[in-house]
Amino acid sequence: MMETNARIVAFRALERCEKDRAWSAVTLDSLLREAELSTRDAALATRLFLGVLQNESYLDHYLDLFCKTRTESGVRLILRLGAYQLLFLDKIPAHAAVSETVSLCRSVHLDRGASLVNAVLRRLSENADHLPAIPGEGTASYLALRYSHPLWLAERLIREQGYEETEAFFRANNETAAICIQLNRLRVSTEDYLRSLDRLGISYQAFPELPGCLELEGGKVTALPGFEEGLFYVQDRAARIAVQAAGARPGMRILDACAAPGGKSMAAALDAGGACQLISCDLHEKKLRLIRSSAIRLGLDACLETLAADARSFRPEWNSAFDLVLADVPCSGLGVIRKRPEIRRKDEAELLALPQIQSAILDNLCRYVKPGGVLLYSTCTILKAENGDQISAFLRSHPEFSPEDFSVGELCSREGCYTFWPQVDGTDGFFAAKLRRKA
Repeated sequence: MMETNARIVAFRALERCEKDRAWSAVTLDSLLREAELSTRDAALATRLFLGVLQNESYLDHYLDLFCKTRTESGVRLILRLGAYQLLFLDKIPAHAAVSETVSLCRSVHLDRGASLVNAVLRRLSENADHLPAIPGEGTASYLALRYSHPLWLAERLIREQGYEETEAFFRANNETAAICIQLNRLRVSTEDYLRSLDRLGISYQAFPELPGCLELEGGKVTALPGFEEGLFYVQDRAARIAVQAAGARPGMRILDACAAPGGKSMAAALDAGGACQLISCDLHEKKLRLIRSSAIRLGLDACLETLAADARSFRPEWNSAFDLVLADVPCSGLGVIRKRPEIRRKDEAELLALPQIQSAILDNLCRYVKPGGVLLYSTCTILKAENGDQISAFLRSHPEFSPEDFSVGELCSREGCYTFWPQVDGTDGFFAAKLRRKA
C-alpha cells in the first residue's frame, strides 16, 4: 500500500504540472510534505515523477505502439508512470509495476481506465526486450525523441556544438542531479562538517579547489545537519565558481542586480567574510523576502540589504558606485533541464525577446561599476545567443571594459568566458563572463 501512496503522489504532481504548468520542484515538495511518506517511498515518488517528465516523448512513442485509442489526460499520465517503471526501473518486477499501476487508476478515481491500462502495460511488458529502435539515428529528430527534448533545441545545438556533444548533453539532462551545498565557513569548518556527515553515514564529494563545496546524493536539504543553524546553503558548483572568480573581498561595495533566489549574494558575502556592503535586488518583494530569510539564517543580514529594483532602469546614485556588480540575467534556463524538466516545454519563440532584455540589463549595469571594478555576467543556459554573443556585442560597444580570464582548479576561462556543461563539468549548464572596467 505504501508504494501505491508513492505512486499517488507522483501522479498528483504530474497532474498539477500538466494542468497548471507549475514548477516541478515546488509541486513535488508541496505534495511530499502533505503525504508524509517514508524516506523510501518519497524517493520512489520523486524518481517516478522526474522520470516521467524527463522521458515523456520517449514513453509516449512506445505506448502508442500498443495503445491506438485516444486517452484522457489522467489515464495517459498513469500509462506513462507504468511505462517508466517497465522500461527504466529494473528493481521493480514487471508484474508488480503493472498491477500497482492498475491499482493507481482506482486510487485516483479513474476506474474506467483500469482495463485499458492493464492491457497496454501487459503488452508493453511482454515486448519490452525487443521493442523497435527509435527511428532516424544520427538526426535531430532522433535525439529529440530518444531523450525527450524539443526538436528545435536539438537542431540548434547540433548546429552550435555538433551531434555528439548534443547527445551527451541530452543524456546528462536525463540523469539525477546531485544536491550541491556550500558551507558557511564563518560558522563551521569544512573538516567539522564532514565529520558530522560521516557520523550520520551521509556520502559526499568534496572539491579541494572550491573550499566548502559538497555534493550529496538525494535526500531532503532541510534534514541535513546544520540547516536551521545556517551552516550551509544550496548552490550549484558552477554558480559558486563564477562568484569566486569575481573576487569579492572585505570592504567592497557589491550589487547583485538580479539576485533571486539569492545564492550569489550569499556566496559574495561569504567571500568577503561578511565585511562588505551588499545590495540584493529583484523585481518582486516575495523573492526579496526569501533572500532576506536566507541572509538571516546564515548570519549575513548585517552586510546585506534587499531592494525592489528593475535592472534595466538607471539609478543615478549608483553611477560608478560598486566594486563588483553581479548580473545573473533572466535567461532561457536550458542549462538546468535536469533539475527542472518542465523547461523542455518551452517553445523557441518564447526565447526571442531574451537577448534584447539581457543586452539592456548589461548596458545599464555597466554604469554602476567603478573604474577598476568587475562586472560578472552569468546565465543558467548554454545558448550562444544568450552567452558569448552577448559578451562580444557588449565589448564592441563598451571599450571601457575588457575580459579578464579566471581559473579554478583545472578549469580555465577563455577571453574571460566559460560555459559549463553537465556532461563535461558535472555541474548545471551555466555561463560566466568576467569583465573589468579599465581604471
